[in-house]
Amino acid sequence: MKRILLVEDDPNLGLLLQDYLELKGKYDVLLAKDGEEGLEFFKKGTFDLCILDVMMPKKDGFSLGKDIRKINPVIPIIFATAKTMIEDKSEAFTLGGDDYITKPFRIEELLLRINALLKRVANQENASALDQDKFDIGDYLFDYTSQLIKKDDFQQKVSTKEAELLRLLCLKKNNVLTREEALLSIWHDDNYFNGRSMDVFLSKLRKYLRDDPKVEIINVHGKGYKLIVN
Repeated sequence: MKRILLVEDDPNLGLLLQDYLELKGKYDVLLAKDGEEGLEFFKKGTFDLCILDVMMPKKDGFSLGKDIRKINPVIPIIFATAKTMIEDKSEAFTLGGDDYITKPFRIEELLLRINALLKRVANQENASALDQDKFDIGDYLFDYTSQLIKKDDFQQKVSTKEAELLRLLCLKKNNVLTREEALLSIWHDDNYFNGRSMDVFLSKLRKYLRDDPKVEIINVHGKGYKLIVN
């Protein structure tokens, strides 16, 4: 579930937005009542998007946006304000804002903008991941294009299927790669025989990576596999 930091000093509007986005957008929304509290929440938590009211006590939304950008230069930020002056819009985008919405606004419009921003970010991340062909796996370097696993003087050539499987594990590093996802992505069919073939390839990959105690490929019961790199 995507997590949103909402910073709004109007308690009624803040609670209304929080409830709507959690119910209709299926987002986890943390509400801060002013800029200072918003910055503390951001420092302590992990978020996928920020919605910042501009006119707030203690720390205004633009100042908060600057502070957030110092910590995370890429997280999507939507500025919300009652002002309509073009100078404010210019400042919002100059500060690295991704969108700007003027009060009063329809909550449905805000939800559409949030969805569009998060979809754009996901597409950019997926495109970046698809372009990646070199991966650090603990002390190993895996080159997907040349199908090589390297470590010091060790060099292991892997098969095409092994390379595709290891790449998927690397893209999901420290997260679960489901059995179905791997089978459909590589074999385009999740039947029993392809599953048995994948088990053989996983055993080989474990053997290739066994000399680094920080690296492990584990089975996640009922779900799939996980490449753990400590």
